[in-house]
Parts: sequence; C-alpha cells; structure tokens
Amino acid sequence: MLSHQRLTMNPPILTIAEQSNIDTGSWFSKLSQTLRNAIVSRAGVRRLPDGTMLTARGAQADEWCGVAKGAVRVSSVSLSGKQITLTYVEPGTWFGDISLFDGLPRTHDANVHGETTLLVVRKADFKKLLAQHTELCEALLRLNCRRLRLMFDAVEDLNTRPLASRLAKQILLLARSYGIPQGEEIRIGLQLAQEDLAQLLGASRQRVNQELKGFERDGAVRIEPTRLVVLSKEKLLAIASK
Repeated sequence: MLSHQRLTMNPPILTIAEQSNIDTGSWFSKLSQTLRNAIVSRAGVRRLPDGTMLTARGAQADEWCGVAKGAVRVSSVSLSGKQITLTYVEPGTWFGDISLFDGLPRTHDANVHGETTLLVVRKADFKKLLAQHTELCEALLRLNCRRLRLMFDAVEDLNTRPLASRLAKQILLLARSYGIPQGEEIRIGLQLAQEDLAQLLGASRQRVNQELKGFERDGAVRIEPTRLVVLSKEKLLAIASK
C-alpha cells in the first residue's frame, strides 16, 4: 500500500456485520481459531470513503488486507490509456499477500469502491505470522492456487464463450457476493455502471448495454441506474451455460 498516505489505523473493532463478513469468508473461515485470533490481533481497522487509492502499480508492498465491508477495485491501464477493471475484491476476501511473498512491486492499481472497511496487517506483522504459523503458509498457498485456477477459467471464458454467456456468469457472481434478497428478487448491492461491467468483461459499453436489454426483455434482470436486480437466476444460468 502507499505508506506515504498515512491513512488512519484504528483499533481492531468491527461492527457485527463487518465481523461476520470476515468470519464467514470462504478462506478465513477454514483457518484454525488460533490462527484467526492471531491475524485479527495484529490487524488494524481502516475505514475509507469511495475512491480512495490504496496502492498504485509499481508501489512497494507493505500491507495485507481483508475486506470487512464494501469493495476494492483492482485495475490497470492499457497501452492505449484505457482503464481496465480486473476484479472487485468482495467482503470476506484477503488480498495483497503476493507482493509481500516475492518482494516485487504491486502489479495493479487498487481503489476503494463505495464506503469500505479493511482489516490491515503490516508487512512486519505478516512476516511474523508466517514464521509463527505454518498453517498460514499452507493456507495462502491453497488460496493462490485457487486464484490461478480462476484466472485460467477467466482466460478460457474470454476466448471460448460469447459475451452474453460471460455477462450472465458475471452477474451471477456479483449476485452471490453482493446480492440482497428482496422477496423473489436479488438486488446487487455493489454500485456498478455499465462501463464498469464492460471493463470487467473486456467488451464495449454499447455491447454490454445491448445484452443487458436482451436479458431484461427475457425477464432475467431489471436494469436500474448503477444497479442490477436479478429476477431469475434460472434464466441467467441457462444463458451462462451456452
């Protein structure tokens, strides 16, 4: 992270909802209670407004973070100067460990998306945790293997699946990570413009807009300003499987 920013670190006190997001995260929840307690005891809480830059490509890494609330947008800039969104780091997910392992600079930009709360472990404490807990080394190895598999899946989808299929799959992933059930509907809590979706899929906003309108006509989603509402997971699953 950008150490010169000196962003405020507070004692590790989270709201009930934030603590639940950390505790139920798919990776963190599988750790032993001893290791979870050790990580939290070395972490500080950072609450940040929308748009705050956490780190820039090429910066030296000095923090490991877990998202307790909100999201972190990981992005890059193409040779033509176009902004490219690679992913949104969701609540319950930890990130930033790769550069702490290999000592190389950060590979991408990271900005807060919406009001966000992070648990932050400094580099020195991260190294101490690794030295004291063999379990953490093994758990992070498994985590990075999963990241690698997901990356291969994404590359395969980009080269073999039509845009409609990839878009439906992305909406289902967003609904799983940020979905707010409202009766039979699922409102995606993450605020995304169509341009944001287009960047995630490596497509133009116009093409994404066309596909979304088709989904809406079919009764799969409802389009709202900066929001999507899933009306039928079954219809999205059918489109994603094509």
